[in-house]
Amino acid sequence: MSDKTQELLERYRAVMMPTYAPSTVIASGKGLTVRDADGMMYYDFTSGIGVQSVGYGCKKVVEAIQKQASVFTHCSNLYANVPAIKLAERLVELSGLGGKVFFCNSGAEANEAAIKLARRWGAANGGRYEIVTFRQGFHGRTLATVAATAQAWCQEGYDPLPVGFAYADYNDLDSVKAAIGDKTVAVMLEAVQGEGGVTPATEEFMRGVRQLCDEKNLLMIVDEVQSGIGRTGTWFAWQGYDVKPDLFTCAKALAGGLPMGALVSNAKLADVFTVSAHASTFGGNPVAAATALAVLDTIESEGLLENAVKVGELLREALQGFVDQYDALLEVRGKGLMLGLVCEGEAKELVEAFKGQGLLTLTAGAHVVRFLPPLTLGEDDLEDVVDMISDALGSVYGE
Repeated sequence: MSDKTQELLERYRAVMMPTYAPSTVIASGKGLTVRDADGMMYYDFTSGIGVQSVGYGCKKVVEAIQKQASVFTHCSNLYANVPAIKLAERLVELSGLGGKVFFCNSGAEANEAAIKLARRWGAANGGRYEIVTFRQGFHGRTLATVAATAQAWCQEGYDPLPVGFAYADYNDLDSVKAAIGDKTVAVMLEAVQGEGGVTPATEEFMRGVRQLCDEKNLLMIVDEVQSGIGRTGTWFAWQGYDVKPDLFTCAKALAGGLPMGALVSNAKLADVFTVSAHASTFGGNPVAAATALAVLDTIESEGLLENAVKVGELLREALQGFVDQYDALLEVRGKGLMLGLVCEGEAKELVEAFKGQGLLTLTAGAHVVRFLPPLTLGEDDLEDVVDMISDALGSVYGE
């Protein structure tokens, strides 16, 4: 670590609460890559944790930010703004659910809104409020979304947590049935569990949850915060299954790096929230909304949904080759350009080895390395990255 980076990190630790432990200072980004404060370049296969889906410095995104910022950057939700109207129309169209949209600032807030809407609907339908969520899932860091996240590591120290959540096992319909009770109002799940290990729902499971919800008059809520906006090869990961949710949430990749989240409903739930029932000061911010429209346009015009499938399969095949080569690597799982490499040892050891070769990746639990590259990833760059992965694995496990 250079003196410059060391000095910056010391300044960081002096004034920032220690909720993160960065070892690098990122100074700039372009396309698939970022540079640190010392000028070292890395392929960013974290995409800023699933955010930079169209890459850093995308021309359409930058122009949208500049253009809207020169007009006005904010207006109260006591008034409407055109970019937010257009974006809501686009999300309703892309989802095909025929409902309405609530805008906020993050995935946690979008999931919080989904929880509130479900409870409000349940209050008028038998006084129900409990939501079934899943072990190894992840829904955010507010108190309610922490309670919804059935993982002890993010709940410790925050008791008493909000009540109203029951936990089931992912991809296990019998476990879901056992968790449903008289007060159950909804089932909330990720189509691909991200933080919990990059585990996709099976076709049978998604269809089974939808059928259970229909039979018992429950809402099906899908958390698309990490898997949405094209990452798995469809606009929303649930569209890869033969189901439609009642509600879904999205955030991370929605606005090209600006903070934005959205809750999208079907027609049945479109008017459950009434005036003053819920709110967000910055929700539908015109700069973020204009930027999100540019992101959606870029994904569509550049064929990035198709690219996520095509290049995602090439990355999967390369990772599977390493699984076949090394006994310590167990499995590749995921969809599109949301992939996990499962290992016997600590995933963080591999993440550090990849970083040493110039590749940024993430953990997803103790034993999974997560790959979330920009959807703009091409075959030539992928070849370079696969060479980096090969060299890193060779250094950890031996040639």
